[in-house]
Amino acid sequence: MTGVSIGVLLREAATRLHAAGIEAPLREARLLLGHAAGLGQTTLIGWPERMVDSAIADRFEVLVERRLAREPVARILGRREFWSLDFTVTPATLDPRPETETVIEAVLAQLPDRQAALGLADFGTGTGCILLALLRELPRARGIGIDRSEAAVRVAVANASALGVAGRAGFVVGDWAAAISGGVDLAVSNPPYIPTAEIARTDPEVASWDPAAALDGGADGLDAYRRLAPEFARILRPGGLTAFETGAGQADAVAGLCRQSGLQPVEIRADLAGIARVVVARKTDFTKITVGNRGSPV
Repeated sequence: MTGVSIGVLLREAATRLHAAGIEAPLREARLLLGHAAGLGQTTLIGWPERMVDSAIADRFEVLVERRLAREPVARILGRREFWSLDFTVTPATLDPRPETETVIEAVLAQLPDRQAALGLADFGTGTGCILLALLRELPRARGIGIDRSEAAVRVAVANASALGVAGRAGFVVGDWAAAISGGVDLAVSNPPYIPTAEIARTDPEVASWDPAAALDGGADGLDAYRRLAPEFARILRPGGLTAFETGAGQADAVAGLCRQSGLQPVEIRADLAGIARVVVARKTDFTKITVGNRGSPV
């Protein structure tokens, strides 16, 4: 194939992706063509008449076929934008989702002084996206990311270096909070929360491509929270903050687990879709309940 324009390639690919039930097919086609051709999105949008050679068209076709097989774009590209930062993604890591950015928003809303020298811990760190995004927003903070997967930890280390925060981020292969003795100002986690029986019914991009250990939350999806809530209460300093990402319909139960562990819920924050997504709590005898943007009192 020779002399094919960007516009023709994108239209044909978007039509096929749409027919396969892919949301935002034109956007995804542009991402794939940009990867295949080494071209930026501005060029693809502004110069649809530009011709590409057959080698590029063939590479693009391979990528489109992979997407039609429901391999996520982030897996194909090997990267994902999160909090306007670029993260490497591999088969060892969960693909960061936009709704997880709600964790960052909820934490920052509770921190009056972003220049404070805080100690952070992120459990089930995966790509490191939550920890590293927070470190970019908190220039004097230092943090540790823990994951049971050595391969995931290697990815997080590389992401920390690429984002310029390696000097303030450490990573440990370990089982939840067992590697930390205490003295943490902020503990965050996006743990596995999909009930075991429901994993097979999730989108193919999730069920077939995300690591099973990062998805399976046990029979009711709450196993990790039962383990982490008392551990967070143990390692947090008085007044320390915790933020859990939760699945749809789980926020109240997670808030209850926090209370049982001696943590006072201060906010349940919804994501952009209106789903209660993040439970924020403090380790303190009495905490004034606050309401953040898109948040609700507990």
